[in-house]
Amino acid sequence: MRIVSLVPSATETLFALGVGPDVTAVTHECDYPLDALNLPKVTRDVLPPGLAPAEIDAAVRALTEEGRSIYELDEPGLRRLKPDLIVTQALCSVCAVSVDDVRAIAARMDPVPEIVSLDPHTLGEVLGDVRTLAQATDRKDAGVDLVNDAAARIDRVRLAVRHERHVRVAMLEWLDPVFVGGHWVPQLIEHAGGVDLLGLPGEPSEQRTWAQVAAARPEVVIVAPCGYDVERGAREAADYADELAALGADRIVVGDASAWFSRPGPRLVDGLEWLGHALHPDRVPEPPGGVRVL
Repeated sequence: MRIVSLVPSATETLFALGVGPDVTAVTHECDYPLDALNLPKVTRDVLPPGLAPAEIDAAVRALTEEGRSIYELDEPGLRRLKPDLIVTQALCSVCAVSVDDVRAIAARMDPVPEIVSLDPHTLGEVLGDVRTLAQATDRKDAGVDLVNDAAARIDRVRLAVRHERHVRVAMLEWLDPVFVGGHWVPQLIEHAGGVDLLGLPGEPSEQRTWAQVAAARPEVVIVAPCGYDVERGAREAADYADELAALGADRIVVGDASAWFSRPGPRLVDGLEWLGHALHPDRVPEPPGGVRVL
């Protein structure tokens, strides 16, 4: 089977299911696992490099109003690959190629590939997508094993913190303007022994003001700018150090959004384990790399 993945989280899931050798092309943002970096890229970013957070937000809003994505698809390259299966998503209309565009292109291809479109909003739906991809790639047993392993790890964290006082948490997934995490993020925070003060489970991320975040009186602020790793997140936090300090939290920690929170794939469970230790370090083992505290 020849598979093209147009979603970084799907790429991670496909490799976790053991079908990495069948993946023939990915997006320019697919950087995990490392083997994905060596595959042909069939997308590119339309935003220029070096934009500040506010400029990125403005550019994304402008593209959204035009009904466009920040990704562009290499249609000739996709045609040359002749995939049997294309995996895309409908969750975010901006951060991936439009599923409608993918379907239109696929319909003009010969042979016409199968399209699997993922649209998870909760942790349970993310695990459901593992089953969907396992079914589409004839890896049902691997899908069962992957879901069972994730469920066991989730339960270990939940059991470890079940008698602890829930910590008041604000998860910031963008800093200018401020956005708070939604979808599966509030669930992860709850499972890790926290209470998400601003995000709603299963609902999109929402814009807030610094004053609104401060008014929620968070004990722990998690800085995890969407799509950024810890080092980039820490640089962003340094640029907004005064605003973060004014929130009055006991601790400000930086999370790896790209690995643990932005992408609805298997590594969300890594994010849960990281959160468990960040909120209850005496109850959940320290994750690899520890916790970056500002």
